[in-house]
Amino acid sequence: MITKKIEIQLKNGLEARPVAVLVQVASQYNSSIYVECENRKVNAKSIMGMMTLGLTTGEEVVVSANGDDEEKAMDEIVKYLSTANA
Repeated sequence: MITKKIEIQLKNGLEARPVAVLVQVASQYNSSIYVECENRKVNAKSIMGMMTLGLTTGEEVVVSANGDDEEKAMDEIVKYLSTANA
């Protein structure tokens, strides 16, 4: 299992469309992927769960991935959340 602290760089934070894209990215991998913020931990493959976090630009989250493709999954999640123009 790997974990990383990430600052959300998406221009409009994680509103509906960016959440949908994040869920699509996470769902490509077999690994379990979770996003944690302020004592709330949700499955990154759950659109409803991710929406409940209400994440904004500049907010820090902890992403964890566990499974056979965890490193590749983590790289893609970090890349997406760290992109200002996504």
